[in-house]
Amino acid sequence: MSEKNYTYIVQCSDGSLYTGWTTDIERRLKAHNSGKGAKYTKSRRPVTLVYYEEFQTKKEAMQREYAIKQMTREQKEALIGDKRA
Repeated sequence: MSEKNYTYIVQCSDGSLYTGWTTDIERRLKAHNSGKGAKYTKSRRPVTLVYYEEFQTKKEAMQREYAIKQMTREQKEALIGDKRA
């Protein structure tokens, strides 16, 4: 059984970007938009998926999430521009 793991970026209604990881992007987006996804996105709904990457392991997805969170906004926007969701 090979479960996919994803690192994703959503754009919030205030224009801010949120990065996370999940095994099910659709379920996670629904959670964010219902106010149950993350404290950060709860008051910034709706969110829109703007970027994602797929990984074989949870560890890889979490490492990529951390790396993206260390980026500046400009670097994230360049990443999103290179590969829009």
